Amino acid sequence: MADLAGKVVVVTAAAQGIGKASALAFAKAGAVVHATDINETLLAELAKTPGIKARKLDVLNDEAVN
Repeated sequence: MADLAGKVVVVTAAAQGIGKASALAFAKAGAVVHATDINETLLAELAKTPGIKARKLDVLNDEAVN
C-alpha cells in the first residue's frame, strides 16, 4: 500500500472482518484512522493500535450520523 502519512481515513464496520483488516492496513501505511462500529468491546481492542481512533457509531441511525 502507498504511504498514507498525513492522510485521514474513516472505516465503518471496523471492529472485525474486512473492516478491521482495512483499518489495520491503513494505520500501518501511516494514515490516521477513524474506526467506527456498533461493537464497543471490539472497538476498544482495535483502538489500542497506534494511529487508530475508535468511536461507537450505528450508521443505520440517521440521528447518529448527522
